[in-house]
Amino acid sequence: MIQLPLSKLSNVGTTIFSQMTQLANENEAINLSQGFPDFTPDSELLDHVDHFIKKGFNQYAPMGGMIGLKEEIARKIENSHQAIYHPDSEITVTAGGTQAIFTAIATFVKKDDEVIIFEPAYDCYEPTVELFGGIVKRFEMKAPDYEIDWSTVKNLVSDKTKMIILNNPNNPSGKILKENDIQELIKIVEGTSILILSDEVYENIVFDGKQHLSICKYPELKERSLLVASFGKLFHVTGWKIGYCAAPKSLTDEFRKVHQFNVFSVNTPIQLALAEYMKNPDHYNHLNQFFQEKRDFLRKGLANTSFELLDCEGTYFQALKYDKISDKNDFDFASELTINHKVASVPFSSFYKNKLNENVIRLCFAKKQETLERAIENLSKI
Repeated sequence: MIQLPLSKLSNVGTTIFSQMTQLANENEAINLSQGFPDFTPDSELLDHVDHFIKKGFNQYAPMGGMIGLKEEIARKIENSHQAIYHPDSEITVTAGGTQAIFTAIATFVKKDDEVIIFEPAYDCYEPTVELFGGIVKRFEMKAPDYEIDWSTVKNLVSDKTKMIILNNPNNPSGKILKENDIQELIKIVEGTSILILSDEVYENIVFDGKQHLSICKYPELKERSLLVASFGKLFHVTGWKIGYCAAPKSLTDEFRKVHQFNVFSVNTPIQLALAEYMKNPDHYNHLNQFFQEKRDFLRKGLANTSFELLDCEGTYFQALKYDKISDKNDFDFASELTINHKVASVPFSSFYKNKLNENVIRLCFAKKQETLERAIENLSKI
């Protein structure tokens, strides 16, 4: 029998999100692990999709995206961040945020290029960099504050540094970058050719009156940055897998060279439906309040338990420290929680290369009220 070659990612297994969701399904547990809503999107948006399907808009969209949707994206960015992107030449509609991230890395990272990431990190960054021969350099943010020591980050920079990947607000920690963080980043990249890939898929989910500081608000960063966002997070439609990448024309031109061979184009009727729906900014301007109510409900429900609730400034994830309950590592504790207490979570160690265990798990609160009530009831018994 011939020996077939292994893939370039032979050491990568199934994502922790799929593992915990499978475990939840096997044990009929409440799934607060994978980050998707269990409630229905706005019927108005669904009606728009139905309309455009029935009107016959079912063939390929332009490679860069439907112009109407890109115009609405540009308007949203300008209103939110006071930054201007040309709809046709600087915005690309993608098959979700992850595809945009993958394509950006594939476009610019070559063999032996170095890429700086901040852990805990979304799990697609590192494998994608390595797939294209890049070298990942990590800064570990640690519980309970998950702050960045920029002097240490500066020491990670070398003449081989091609890209810095940011996730703001951060999944899974729920932390957001502050003005000081941005200014320190500006100092680090000033006078270099370092690119910034800014994953901002939770930009509209920031709490307690805090402000999301998009990378595009700062001209000295905007000129070197690829900004990624997601309609799945914005409109509770993660299964539609649609997002976008906004970047200066010079970067967008290169990005699209790869994008065209990655997916070519994105679902036509959904693009048209989103464009129509976004004409009313109220459809996304109140997202902060919507999710803050869910966050506060979950935090209040768990306030009298033995879990320590870490700060949640953004995203729809709540981090819990459980060291007063168990000394098991976070994967074993999360598994036990799913099997014995019927609530599925995600262990934080899965977001670190070295599997750093700080006895922290992540819960998703993008769920219906009754789902959160049942989860709180189960967790309160521990």
